[in-house]
Amino acid sequence: MKYEYPESFARFYDLIYKQQRGEDDKEYFLNEIRESGRKILDIGVGTGRIFVDALKEEADIYGIDISRSMINILCEKLDSKQFKRISLQDFVDFRYDFKFDLIIAPFHVFMHLIEKDAQIKAINNVYSHLNKNGKFIYDVFVPDLSQLTKGIHNCTDYIGEYESGKKIKRIVSTKPDLINQIIHIKFRLEWDENNEKKLDDWNVPLRFFFRYELEHLIDRSRFEKYRIIGDYKGNKLSPKSETFIMVCQK
Repeated sequence: MKYEYPESFARFYDLIYKQQRGEDDKEYFLNEIRESGRKILDIGVGTGRIFVDALKEEADIYGIDISRSMINILCEKLDSKQFKRISLQDFVDFRYDFKFDLIIAPFHVFMHLIEKDAQIKAINNVYSHLNKNGKFIYDVFVPDLSQLTKGIHNCTDYIGEYESGKKIKRIVSTKPDLINQIIHIKFRLEWDENNEKKLDDWNVPLRFFFRYELEHLIDRSRFEKYRIIGDYKGNKLSPKSETFIMVCQK
């Protein structure tokens, strides 16, 4: 099952995540793109947080996403000549008639793959689209055990204005399923528009991973070389790490 971004969530995506996320992950992936210097694929390109800057730096980059609503927002930022670089495709079975030197799946895109069969298929699909010595980099968060046992109930994680005098709020609730390693997330948007209160809900599951599970997945795949780093500065895993960054090489 695919969990596409509703139009309302795509509409406010950039506004909300500009406040919520730092720039470390973005700079890490942009640096990898710069070092690659060749053909790149951005899986889960979304509204183009990384893609747009890479394109401005003249990277030969392509992007896929399963959400038409997100792609529509991205295309508003692009010259129509660049539309050919974006396509509505899935991580598991995307297809190109050429290969890449770097494929990235940033901002926890891999966590949307719930079943292990889909995870292996996605990894192997990436492998088949890489040139020799090409790299595949993706990130997932290190599980927070306190949240996995208690969850979150109606936590307001964003309040702001999307236009002068027009407010928007996001409320998050989570329900962990430890046996299946899934976090069921409910997002609620509330905003003012045309003198009315608007509301939209979106329910989406995320699959969380532990370190050795990530390693076993790669061991089962076609990749033979990989390493895990613990932050976007390139440091090793440590008790303070909040992110697993998987760097796989063909």
